[in-house]
Amino acid sequence: MFSTASRNASGWRLSEKIFTLAGRRFNINSPKQLGEILFKDLGLPAPAGRGKGKAVSTAVDVLERLSEQHELPRLVLEFRHLSKLRGTYIDALPLLADKDSRVHTTFQAAATATGRLSSINPNLQNIPIRTELGREIRRAFISAPGTRLLSADYSQIELRLLAHYSKDPLLLHAYRNNIDIHTLTASEVFGVPAETMDKETRGRAKAVNFGIVYGISAFGLATQLGIPMGEAKAYIDRYFARYVGVKTFIETLLEETRKTGSVRTLFGRVRPIPDMDSRNPNQRGFAERTAVNTPLQGTAADLIKLAMISIDKKLTERSLATRMVLQVHDELLFEVPANEADEVAKLVREEMEGVVKLDVPLVADLAIGENWREL
Repeated sequence: MFSTASRNASGWRLSEKIFTLAGRRFNINSPKQLGEILFKDLGLPAPAGRGKGKAVSTAVDVLERLSEQHELPRLVLEFRHLSKLRGTYIDALPLLADKDSRVHTTFQAAATATGRLSSINPNLQNIPIRTELGREIRRAFISAPGTRLLSADYSQIELRLLAHYSKDPLLLHAYRNNIDIHTLTASEVFGVPAETMDKETRGRAKAVNFGIVYGISAFGLATQLGIPMGEAKAYIDRYFARYVGVKTFIETLLEETRKTGSVRTLFGRVRPIPDMDSRNPNQRGFAERTAVNTPLQGTAADLIKLAMISIDKKLTERSLATRMVLQVHDELLFEVPANEADEVAKLVREEMEGVVKLDVPLVADLAIGENWREL
């Protein structure tokens, strides 16, 4: 699938398109030369900020804005994406495979502040999924003969934990009655009836929901959605007006963190938050966002580890040949013999959903296929 000829041809065709639009050949990987093409030769508006070495910035956000005015910046973004896929995955991963064509990662149990596992040499937790081309990388990860891959992914775990912590009536009602939370937020915040809602409106509500989890600011939401900051602030204000329990939870949590200088996960794991009263607004803002997110992301990290321990114990007790082969934050990946698929799917779902009793149900989404892309 990832032949040298095909990937070189793709990169060559793309670079030739870029050179044609630029009117001359140049080093696409050079910010200085790219800046000259964009801002001098093509006359596109230069950003106010400067990149490294005081050159005019050609960062992703700059190119994304310029893509609305000219095709060349869009093709440069595509070129960078293709180059990253090639250098990080297509060329590198086959060299790391053993004699059985298996790639082995190393998990670090205590390398992240949130408590999540991290993966190195190679990092198998950042295999692309957001773009169509990136997702094709996952097709190269296949199950052994006679087995299939089983994926089990916690559904909206951090938002469910937000409902548990905040005891917000709307969130509790939604998750207890299997109501789509993004559709609900779109109705509550944007005033759009669920029956007439389009995907774009639901997508904006999704950004608001997850933005609240990560303590997003009006500026951050405005940047993410491409809307005026005043409009983004109005969205956040309306969210907290409707989800009063969430507002109270965050305010109480921040007040307690200022007193104690730390936050805890549901299971008592402590994370120091030293800059809550910093005079530097950037440091203080980061500390506040961290204080809000840690009980949610940190507890999610604890939950998946407890589920992994429980599942491994059950697989051993039943003498099953199934192997847990990967953990990607809220997702577990198993290599399952065909004759064990139904039993293991039931076991995994029961252990993940029953690992702890919350005020809302935990839900694990399961999928099975011959390669990771299918899942």
